[in-house]
Amino acid sequence: MITIRKSTERGQANHGWLNSQHSFSFADYYDPKHMGYGNLRVINEDRIAPGRGFGTHGHRDMEIISYVLEGALAHKDNLGNGTAILPGDVQRMSAGRGVLHSESNHAPKDTTHFLQIWIEPDVRGIDPGYEQKHFSAADKRGKLRLVASPDAREGSVTLHADASLYAGLLDGAEAAQLPLDPKRKTYVHLVRGGLRVNGHELVAGDAAQLDGEATLSLADGRDAEVLVFDLAA
Repeated sequence: MITIRKSTERGQANHGWLNSQHSFSFADYYDPKHMGYGNLRVINEDRIAPGRGFGTHGHRDMEIISYVLEGALAHKDNLGNGTAILPGDVQRMSAGRGVLHSESNHAPKDTTHFLQIWIEPDVRGIDPGYEQKHFSAADKRGKLRLVASPDAREGSVTLHADASLYAGLLDGAEAAQLPLDPKRKTYVHLVRGGLRVNGHELVAGDAAQLDGEATLSLADGRDAEVLVFDLAA
């Protein structure tokens, strides 16, 4: 079974300095039909105005992935980490028993556009941790590149969760397939462009939820960037 969630159906929040679209219930946006999918809890598409950002705040017991699309996201935490997250980077922060961090756009003119992703961990109360790796466009061109997994296979960042994340770039005749375990859940989020997912047409911001499917087929991309989540049921 495949269920399509259109971009226009997402929750909307515009705070002036922050324009955010929520795939699942978050903050003031509440929809009991969209509380998450499997152990995927949050996908927020955020745009931060120049010179603004999220002040220091806390998280615990959550795997948090930042995926930057445009601009740069400055990250600082109480573990001593301070870095810029750029397009192509995948940053994983394990909040564990508790972490404080801030995220900012230090650019004087440019907006920072990124995805904030939360996945529920399968262990709680661990030491907080941080990891960041870069995956080039060539790594993702015409295929699905594993960028996060529980066992760090294929050079992916490590998730303390029963979940894997793939990223792909597809255009024109490029196509990709991924065998699926029908007993698990698959979530496809189209970051930008257009793409056909198992025969269903998606545009930027749309998502497809797959239950009981044995294969994921991606084709007819139009400058498409896509994220695919393999999730615990």
